[in-house]
Amino acid sequence: MEHREISAPRAGKFNVHIEGDLKHKHFIILTVHDLGCNHTMWTNFLQHPSMAEINKRAAYIHVDIPGQEDNAADLPPEHPPKRGSGISVCYNFPSMQSLGEDLVCILDQLDIKQVVGIGEGAGANILARFAMAQPTRVLGVCLIHCTGTTAGIMEGLKDKLIGWKLEHLGMNPTAEAYLMMHRFGSVMFEKATDQEELNKSINSFQHSLRKNINAQNLKRFVKSFMKRTNIADNIGKMKCPVLLVTGALASFNHTVHTLAGFMLSKMEKNKVEIIEVEGVANVIEEKADRLAEAFLYFCQGLGVRPRKVSFRATLEPHVE
Repeated sequence: MEHREISAPRAGKFNVHIEGDLKHKHFIILTVHDLGCNHTMWTNFLQHPSMAEINKRAAYIHVDIPGQEDNAADLPPEHPPKRGSGISVCYNFPSMQSLGEDLVCILDQLDIKQVVGIGEGAGANILARFAMAQPTRVLGVCLIHCTGTTAGIMEGLKDKLIGWKLEHLGMNPTAEAYLMMHRFGSVMFEKATDQEELNKSINSFQHSLRKNINAQNLKRFVKSFMKRTNIADNIGKMKCPVLLVTGALASFNHTVHTLAGFMLSKMEKNKVEIIEVEGVANVIEEKADRLAEAFLYFCQGLGVRPRKVSFRATLEPHVE
């Protein structure tokens, strides 16, 4: 996998990881990760046998949000440094809107005309903003557990607590529990259809949070996500086909359905599809085969599908 640093006006720079031949593959997939993660969150999903047909024809550009790469150094402080501190620069962490708009710099500097996007959680929100800002550069987007509204009061209060603890205590049980609920839902063990697989995913996520992710930088990404602006009211600017995916037990299940309602009212209805996977909170980790299948048929509708499909679709669209 090739690593590149891409400059951007507000993000500063993106670390991107290129997988496959950008010039000779049939199409290019742009990925954006969730809170507490980086590009490595896609590894198991892309290596799943159900993704083999897509992998034959697609190259990938994996985006790391600033400061979220493994073992990242602290980002420069947000406020101007105090005299005599020895610090000469400061860095304002970009808003979700700025992150979405700056993604076009990656395409421009890599000489890429169009991409298919796939993102989860905060990454899905960023991709949605990118697709709205650059409608001619996006063939379609798969948005997993995407929210289109601002953070509610309780979500905002949790953010203040989590942000304070990440700043003063580093990664800690409260922050970890919040991120676990964000990615895996609040009823993850009781109702999960495959508890053994879920347990493996949770252990892997916990290990990454404790060992690989910079808590100070993560705090700033969480803060940006919590201060996100509403995209649902302007969702009519989205011109490309959209596949919304949610687990029935996901923390953001309701908000995904709310966003779908806005899309169906403001976009061409044949460009919006929502799929809900029963018995899971984290579709990527718990039902990679179902997600791969849905994504394959979504790509087929975009005209970039593999020539041969070796299995029959079993997912039924679920529209609220």
